[in-house]
Amino acid sequence: MSYTALYRKFRPAVFEDVKGQEHIVKTLKNQIKANRIGHAYLFTGTRGTGKTTIAKIFARSVNCENPVDGSPCGTCPTCKAIASGASMNVIEIDAASNNSVDNIREIVDEVSYSPAEGKYKVYIIDEVHMLSKGAFNALLKTLEEPPSYVIFILATTEVHMLPVTILSRCQRYDFKRISIDTIADRMRELMSAENVAIEDRALRYVAKAADGSMRDGLSLLDQCIAFHLGEELTYDMVLNVLGAVDTEVFSRLFRFILKADVLGCITLLEEIVMQGRELTQFVGDFTWYLRNLMLAKATDDIEDVIDVSSENLARLKEEATMAEMDTILRYIRIFSELSGQIRYAGQKRILIEMALIKLCRPAMETKEDALLDRIRQVEEKVENAAILPEGMNLENLYAGTAAGGEIPQKRSKPEMPKAIPEDIKKVVANWPTIVGNAENPMKMYLKGAKLSMGGDNKLMIVLMDGPASDYFLQHENNRESAQNIISEFCGKEVETVFQSVGSTQEFEYTFPDISKMIHMDIEIED
Repeated sequence: MSYTALYRKFRPAVFEDVKGQEHIVKTLKNQIKANRIGHAYLFTGTRGTGKTTIAKIFARSVNCENPVDGSPCGTCPTCKAIASGASMNVIEIDAASNNSVDNIREIVDEVSYSPAEGKYKVYIIDEVHMLSKGAFNALLKTLEEPPSYVIFILATTEVHMLPVTILSRCQRYDFKRISIDTIADRMRELMSAENVAIEDRALRYVAKAADGSMRDGLSLLDQCIAFHLGEELTYDMVLNVLGAVDTEVFSRLFRFILKADVLGCITLLEEIVMQGRELTQFVGDFTWYLRNLMLAKATDDIEDVIDVSSENLARLKEEATMAEMDTILRYIRIFSELSGQIRYAGQKRILIEMALIKLCRPAMETKEDALLDRIRQVEEKVENAAILPEGMNLENLYAGTAAGGEIPQKRSKPEMPKAIPEDIKKVVANWPTIVGNAENPMKMYLKGAKLSMGGDNKLMIVLMDGPASDYFLQHENNRESAQNIISEFCGKEVETVFQSVGSTQEFEYTFPDISKMIHMDIEIED
């Protein structure tokens, strides 16, 4: 016998088995018990929330010979005939493929014939928004005044596409997205019936990924079970099958962004890509993570709003204190815009990299929230430096930031050193030649570096914030390679230190430029 998918195998047969739509179930049961059944119903809501399922249960209930509290008994001949699809009283039509005027006229012609057995003929028209304008017009009169033995149930996910004339003739029922708890409880119940072992954390992740759809949740669970058949399903297994990313990765990414560590962000994205994760889902999940951070920042009582473990909740609250609300909202804005662009993009990875660089470099944007983030970075620099340049205060510092100007930092212009060691003089004088011995990208980054003196008469290589500083300051082996190139040229070890600055102006205010004291060779490029 062929395998039956979980969502089909465990489709509810009575109203009591329907989960998450209690408000609709109660209303329909009361109508059946009171014999106040309408002639036209409109079921609307997102996919997988039970519209067709409830329509079929309702069709059986109104024809059942022995209904039990408004639900079909399931044992009478009528219930069995409808359940097996042999009854002529329940006609299910897919409007996506039967949407012409002729298809609807056939229904109108059939309506004139009363049911051979049972009380009602029930027409379930799924995806009704797909009907053509002519088909809607053909349906109008019959939908308004059908024979007493006919019930129409229209189901759609796009209720806004229906004509007002159709809406006004139906009782409308809006199906809600099903909560994570409800989906998880239902799946736990079914896994017990199927004798499948699964971690509760994995179950809840599948329920969250279902996005309010019970059918989607069961389909995802089916996929995970098939991939790891006969094994206990763990959280990591579910992540691998669904191409998802653990929340710990989002935490690391958020901290990289706050530190404006572009290289760290890009390296982490490289890991995600190499693990085969789905990038569209990654963008959506990280946006959701930022949403949770926003809520954690806004209020302390978020346990009932955010569906995460106590461990992750504690980490969220900690990280919420690390950023201002304006900053978090800016991050959400950029990734929300990205989620709208990436779905049909050919180069998804490049779009994500652009967004991450935007987050780390607010100076790339001119919007108000980006300006606030730039000011935050300025304030951090000021706090770390403690002293502003002579004649500079916070007011004109902010004014310069708003105008997009460079941001001076630390102290007034430094004095030149009184004596420079001969080894360092030699390095500075021949710097273009030394740089020419390096391979790209090191060669490119060293070309743009400034030379100064560090403590203990060491050579200081000062780099601009961004890819250049990330390349050296984040990787010790790159610093060692650069020092080896310098030492090989001089024939002896030359100690070097690396430093980063935000701009050329900041360098001039902070460090002595020893290249101005020493004649440098002119490099002639081919």
